[in-house]
Amino acid sequence: MKLSEIKNKLNKLDKIAFQLPNGELVPNHFHVTEVGKVTKHFIDCGGTVRNEKVVNFQLWNANDYDHRLHPEKLLSIIELSERILGIEDLDIEVEYQGNTIGKFGLDFDGKNFLLTNKQTDCLAKDKCGIPSEKPKVKLSEFNNGSSCTPGSGCC
Repeated sequence: MKLSEIKNKLNKLDKIAFQLPNGELVPNHFHVTEVGKVTKHFIDCGGTVRNEKVVNFQLWNANDYDHRLHPEKLLSIIELSERILGIEDLDIEVEYQGNTIGKFGLDFDGKNFLLTNKQTDCLAKDKCGIPSEKPKVKLSEFNNGSSCTPGSGCC
């Protein structure tokens, strides 16, 4: 989800709820403690220099039950960060504390903001010999003999 999308959705909501990938809701007394731009400048395993930028939200489960974050307050925090930090309309990454700090993507189901699992990936598959798709093999091409001997192709 891009920053412009969350702003659009916040303008239409009465309350904010974030849902974890396992279906549990982040406790409704959470705070957004940071909104920022994170830039990652790196070299992938194929030697290509890359730059990635995301907007980062950090959710914090506070024991402050009296100050719930409302959509208009989060919208004002976002707008302040855009103005002061020069944040562009980038994808959003959400940090949330589980056993360790987890990084999540963000989606919306019409009611809740969904924290989505992120995966690592090799960005240089073409340079390090990893096939982009698992090769398909026909079992009929293998030897159908009744015994399995080394080099027979049966195992």
